[in-house]
Amino acid sequence: MSVSTMSVIEHPMADIRIGPAISIVAPTFNEKANIRPFVAGVARALGNIEWELIIVDDDSPDGTYDEVLKVNAVNPRVRCVRRVGRRGLSSAVIEGILSSSAPVVAVMDADMQHDETILPKMLEKINDGADLVVGTRYGQGGGIGTWADDRARMSMAATRISKILVGDATTDPMSGFFMVRRSVVNNGIYDLSQQGYKILLDLISSSDKLTIAEVPYTFRERTEGESKLSLLVLAEFIALVIDKLTKGFIPPRFIIFAGVGGLGVVVHLLALNIFGAYGVGFIGSQTAATMIAMVFNFTVNNEFTFRDRRLTGASWLVGLVLFMATCSIGAIANVSVANLAVDEIGSWNIAGLLGALMGAVFNFGVASKFVWNRRKRGAQAASV
Repeated sequence: MSVSTMSVIEHPMADIRIGPAISIVAPTFNEKANIRPFVAGVARALGNIEWELIIVDDDSPDGTYDEVLKVNAVNPRVRCVRRVGRRGLSSAVIEGILSSSAPVVAVMDADMQHDETILPKMLEKINDGADLVVGTRYGQGGGIGTWADDRARMSMAATRISKILVGDATTDPMSGFFMVRRSVVNNGIYDLSQQGYKILLDLISSSDKLTIAEVPYTFRERTEGESKLSLLVLAEFIALVIDKLTKGFIPPRFIIFAGVGGLGVVVHLLALNIFGAYGVGFIGSQTAATMIAMVFNFTVNNEFTFRDRRLTGASWLVGLVLFMATCSIGAIANVSVANLAVDEIGSWNIAGLLGALMGAVFNFGVASKFVWNRRKRGAQAASV
């Protein structure tokens, strides 16, 4: 058989791997200024190790995607997955891992706060048999740098809460810097919630019998761009913990939806009292407050709860009308269940709570199906 007709499997050099030994996945949003120093730092740290860098960008308005394209023109090991119309750190990381080509994947931020110089040490741990290596701030030799006291306390509290799910598997389950065998992610992909900010916690709590090692590092200060830490991040973390504790019985998206509904109640009461203070009758005030609360709930859910299916333009107006109709029907379901419950239980408070829960579940289910239905909108777009 000639060399030209020899199959890849039959080739005597077929057992030699050609390609990167490690893929680095870095989710980004508005990190244009950090791209070049980040790439340079990774290149210096890995030296002769074959690598590829996958930037997963959520369509940053600052031009992060264009900056990666410029880097790619001179360094083809760097490429970008540009996500349009959807956001979320965990889902971005998963997409990056699934698009990688190396057997080992490192996940880290592109903002230079993670210490890229420990990447070779992490890879050594993998080669020594670890399935997962955590870059830890809380292990011996690690540190949080110059964090303010309130941020340090919040991080420690989140770490303690997360250990409810993973025990002592790692000293830093909230780390955003880790390395993992790609096969671990492939095997557990359907058990990951892909919601929330901390993919490592999701990965560990969704996997069985992982050999976990750690490499300490000191968290750096950000020099360019802005921190992504927000109340939404906290809400997503709590939602992830509840999702894992209930084995997926309560979806993370529903928890955020219900939280937005709670804020909507506050908005409703504020509007009701404001209209009342200006002499508007109760019926008029209640009607106006209800409309304001519905618009508030829809807008916040569109921006955060369903941000990966965000409605814009004419779709936003159609979605608002559908959402209001859904909430109106949900209110009927609320009252009906509460009425039945009060006859059986006799307690107004319990009956009211059951009615509210029924209304929230109904609104969430119908809104997910008809208001923020990605598949339906995709089909409509394809038919245009």
